Amino acid sequence: MNRLGKAFSTSFRTLKIKTFGKLFVSQTASLLGDAFTWLGLALLSYELSAERSAAILASALTLRVTAYIIFSPFAGVISERFERKKILWMTQGFRVVTLFLLPFVIVEWQLFTLIFLLNVAAAFFTPTYRAIIPQIVPKEEYREANGISMATFQLLSVFGPALAGVFAVWLGAKQLFLVSGIMLLISIVIIISIPANELQKGIRITKASFRDGWKSVGKGVSSLFGNRILRFALSMEFVSAIAGALVLVNTVSLVKSSMQQDDAGYGLIMALFGVGAAITAFVIGSLDKSKTRALSLIGGAILIGIAVSFANFISFNGLLFFWVLAGIGQTLADMPSETLIGENIPGEDQGKVYGSHFAFSHLWWFIAYPFAGFLGISFPDHSFLYGGLISIFLAIMAIVVFKPSLK
Repeated sequence: MNRLGKAFSTSFRTLKIKTFGKLFVSQTASLLGDAFTWLGLALLSYELSAERSAAILASALTLRVTAYIIFSPFAGVISERFERKKILWMTQGFRVVTLFLLPFVIVEWQLFTLIFLLNVAAAFFTPTYRAIIPQIVPKEEYREANGISMATFQLLSVFGPALAGVFAVWLGAKQLFLVSGIMLLISIVIIISIPANELQKGIRITKASFRDGWKSVGKGVSSLFGNRILRFALSMEFVSAIAGALVLVNTVSLVKSSMQQDDAGYGLIMALFGVGAAITAFVIGSLDKSKTRALSLIGGAILIGIAVSFANFISFNGLLFFWVLAGIGQTLADMPSETLIGENIPGEDQGKVYGSHFAFSHLWWFIAYPFAGFLGISFPDHSFLYGGLISIFLAIMAIVVFKPSLK
């Protein structure tokens, strides 16, 4: 218990680093805005067409991932050509304009266009933000800084929509986009208050041709897959995506149809999944000091695989426990990649690699979502069992193929 307390204390201590503390608050405002955006999107989809709302929302989410896959590899290239401070506030500003247009949407194609543009901007903002962290935080505190950043993401993904739901009752669906835009404006103000040189440490702006830009993208991909540690971490993220997609796609049917629970029961289950993930994100950096993080990666992939494998055969109370384990497992399998890039890639190349990683990690989910849906439709009574066993098998195969060092 003492170690856990120390881990929490170390994570929060990183907020005393002035530049990181400001960036953290800016990112928190942005993430809270995202929660309002996606709840507003769900409600707007229903307003456009009640009978097609699920298809509209699914298409919007697919466009989101598609934008990440296509554009995020170029984030590192852009970060080499332009001042990072400008990239952050300009992409956020573009998102604000897009959000302020969403309340005026009256047909589906307008919604799809704006959602795609919104996430093109996010595809440049997020990798740039992540690449800045290892430049502004001391090496010995980087894991903790990354941990508190990821934990906040997990917590807001759980509790942000609940807060947005309260505002929706008070303001109405379309006004949620305005609230989201205001949150992003707060984020921009904080970014502007940070001196540009603080966000540019160790990174020199260069001018290069279009052809050189493509070479930089290729270098980002080759650096990601060329590093043995990162290659194994990325394989564990794929395993986690397969199991995690089962949780996100099929839990609602399991809880409401098979277990005969109401919406509150479903909300509780997913909240515990998020809380397990968030708590783990806070402490993992302080508890696992190994160079490769292989034990965390392997343990996380196997844990989430085992947790979901039992879901078809346990009670609702049992699922509460197993979904906490699944949340813990997903963070253990997903989060080390972020810090491993900062620790294993030279500073001048980190922007490229973070962009490539952002693209491929979302590509894994692009594959995993329809696979989870297929299992849910084809094997409704055993979808979690089959998906869990497949994820465990993939984890074992990755261990055999990549032979990760445990030191």
